[in-house]
Amino acid sequence: MIRFEHISKYYDAKAALNDLNLTIENGEIFGLIGHNGAGKTTTISLLTSIIEASSGNILVDQLSLAEHRDEIKKRIAYVPDSPDIFLNLTAREYWNFLAKIYGVDDAERDTRIDYLARLFDIAERQFETIDSFSHGMRQKTIIIGALIPNPDIWVLDEPLTGLDPQASFDLKEMMRQHAQAGNTVLFSTHVLSVAEQLCDRIGILRQGELIFVGSLEELKTHYPDKDLESIYLELAGRKEEPKAGDDL
Repeated sequence: MIRFEHISKYYDAKAALNDLNLTIENGEIFGLIGHNGAGKTTTISLLTSIIEASSGNILVDQLSLAEHRDEIKKRIAYVPDSPDIFLNLTAREYWNFLAKIYGVDDAERDTRIDYLARLFDIAERQFETIDSFSHGMRQKTIIIGALIPNPDIWVLDEPLTGLDPQASFDLKEMMRQHAQAGNTVLFSTHVLSVAEQLCDRIGILRQGELIFVGSLEELKTHYPDKDLESIYLELAGRKEEPKAGDDL
């Protein structure tokens, strides 16, 4: 179980997150939804210890992240929102590097890499540098690196961006299987249809505020005559139309 308790994150006087209270259960796929700048990546960055909260506490199975940071980090597989990292390494070097950090033994590492590289159709290019890859190939490389140690918590920031349909399908199936085994998947997305396909529950963020938590079925019961896109835009979209002559 992951719990955010009164989490706020400020940059100078501006709140990227304001008093976030959220519990994510074991065995569920939880989706963070919101416009750019809503606070999705900030939430994920706090959980993965990339940044620290201005106030509040994050708990993972009753352990405080602030007090057990290294232990909790080893339990998290993380896919960032950009795959443009470690570009001078080959894919295989990157995977070996992550396996070593997580303490995966050589035999298990090789087995996992062989399976994942073939699944994502990148095995024949694993000895090429990440810099030479397309965006989609880089995304596959980062996803494979995160999944090699297969920890119980998967944290994925816009993981489907740039993936081809087969890779997208395979990753979604792996997310479902991981949650069905009693583990936790937290991911962010702009794509409402993906959330509808995958999520047990969602959280909608708007300008750093959590404005809805629950299942999509619960959300739809409050707006029975509207489709999901209309509901989302009513909750999280802009409240006023720009006027003619406003600065662009």
